[in-house]
Amino acid sequence: MRLYFRLLKESFAFALHALTNNKLRTLLSLLGVTIGIFSIIAVLAAVDSLDRKITKDLSNLDKNTIYLMRFSFAPSEIPQWKRQQFPNVKYEEYVYLKNNLTQTDAVGYQLFVSQETIKYEDKTVSEVNVVPVSGEFVQIQGLEFEKGRFYNESESNSGKAVVVIGDEIAKSLFGTQDPIGENVRLYGQRFTVIGLLKKQGVGLFGNSNDTSVFLPVNFLRRMYGDNNNRMTPVVILKPANGVDMEAYKAEITQKLRNFRGLKDGQIDDFFINVFSGFTNFIDEIIGQMNVVGWIVSGFSLLVGGFGIANIMFVSVKERTHLIGIQKSLGAKNRFILFQFLFESVILSVIGGAIGLLFVFITSIVATNLADFEFVLSYGNVFLGTFLAAIIGLIAGIIPAITASRLDPVEAIRTGM
Repeated sequence: MRLYFRLLKESFAFALHALTNNKLRTLLSLLGVTIGIFSIIAVLAAVDSLDRKITKDLSNLDKNTIYLMRFSFAPSEIPQWKRQQFPNVKYEEYVYLKNNLTQTDAVGYQLFVSQETIKYEDKTVSEVNVVPVSGEFVQIQGLEFEKGRFYNESESNSGKAVVVIGDEIAKSLFGTQDPIGENVRLYGQRFTVIGLLKKQGVGLFGNSNDTSVFLPVNFLRRMYGDNNNRMTPVVILKPANGVDMEAYKAEITQKLRNFRGLKDGQIDDFFINVFSGFTNFIDEIIGQMNVVGWIVSGFSLLVGGFGIANIMFVSVKERTHLIGIQKSLGAKNRFILFQFLFESVILSVIGGAIGLLFVFITSIVATNLADFEFVLSYGNVFLGTFLAAIIGLIAGIIPAITASRLDPVEAIRTGM
């Protein structure tokens, strides 16, 4: 065992010698490994960071949450022309389902509307994400508050002019001032701020609760009515824990068909979109990003492997005389073999370490500039080091075998 530790020490010394004596040649040879490890680990770290962000953003949402609307989250077999004839879900249907569905924790009603401008005194924030929802939304999405509260059922039903605002909206309009109880203008009307949400950070698709304002859905219904083409309604249902989802969806279908008076043979003119289907779609995209990253980065690693193999062949050529002397003094073939293999692995790991260093620097810069937590995990560091070692092992095997099989007499004569 001591022999192999000594061998590893000598191999490390030879690797450092190659780096110091032939800096340009060695660095150019290691560049492929550096770029390859950087590419793979950067992609994996970015995907892991995105996955963590998505998991955090969606942690308050039950994967069984259902979005009942005229549109489908996934591709549908129903022709587009027929889907365009589907009616929007109505507020009365929300009330009916809320009162008649079993095994349900909460039923909410939301309108998807365009962005608006919000004002406070002489300060204005444009492109604000407006979220008109019923009072149950706070229970469905699990909103967290820095100050204040969400509007209650009475305020929701009456459409009272109150709003809950996000962190960025509050900072832009009020600075360090407490926004609770202040009046803002939205849709040309005056609203009282009753709640301030905790800072969330960048959302899954750019927007987040930080740049959103929440107001009672009945305020907009009273102002614009239910037939405004600029508003898309949706009924959000949160089933009870442990519910049989297929039976639950069947109950929704049956009750809504009865309410709409659909006859046997008529297709459902609505879509029951389960949130888990959306998360599965996101997981598939993340998986595909990983595969593409591996394929693209694999070519860089292949080039890096050729670079390591090249420098090892040169190293064997330069040390042929020394190999002959070692063999004449009793060094066995496996000693020479391991010596060059260790050197190849050490060189490759050095290249990989440089690549990991670049990923680490990139993660710090990305986190500070993009307001996105770019995480380089210990698992990815280990994976990068392991891949570099494997590349060095594969690239160095043929030069090492060549060196171990040299005839000592011929090797000594070559160097004379």
